Amino acid sequence: MLLAVRDEFWDKGYAATSLEDLLRVSGLGKGSLYGAFGDKQNLFLRVLRDYDNANLSMLRERLESAPRGIDLVRAFVLSPAADPTGAVARRGCLLANSNAELATSAPEVAAEARRSYDAITAILTEALERARREGDLSPDADPGETARTVLVAQLGLIALGRTGMDIDTLTAAGQTALARLLPALPPK
Repeated sequence: MLLAVRDEFWDKGYAATSLEDLLRVSGLGKGSLYGAFGDKQNLFLRVLRDYDNANLSMLRERLESAPRGIDLVRAFVLSPAADPTGAVARRGCLLANSNAELATSAPEVAAEARRSYDAITAILTEALERARREGDLSPDADPGETARTVLVAQLGLIALGRTGMDIDTLTAAGQTALARLLPALPPK
C-alpha cells in the first residue's frame, strides 16, 4: 500500500496528488488513512523517508559488493542514464523531485533531503577513500569534497533527465563529469 502511495506522489508530485488519489491507490477509507498517518503531509513524509532509507541501504550494499570503490562512484553518477529507454531519467528521483517542489515551503522536506544527502555523501566518501587506497583516486584528492561534488553531478543529471534529454547526451554528460572529477591516474 505504501509503495502505491509513494508511486502516486512520485508520478504526480505532492501538490498534484489529491486525497482521492491517495484513497484510490491505498485502498483505505478516509478515516483509516487519517487514523494511520494523520494527514497527507505526514503520509508523504513517511513514504519519502522509507524511499530514502531503502536507497541508502541499497547504496551501502552496492559499496560492500563493488569490486572496487571507484565502481560504485561511477555507477552512482551514471545511474540516471542507466535505463536506455530514458523512462527512469524522465521520472527522476522522488527525493530530488520533492526537494525541488517543496524545500522552500516545507522545512520537513528540506530536512529530510539534507539528512539523506548527508548520508549519501558519507557512503560516497567511504567509496572514494577505498578508491584512494586501491590506487584509483589521487592521494591528493579530498574524498569528502569529491563525494559532495559527485552528488552534485548526479543531481544535475537527474534534473537534465527530467527534461527528457536524449539518453546518449545524458550519458555523455555524466561520463564527462566523471572524467573531470575522477581523472585517470598515470600508470605506476
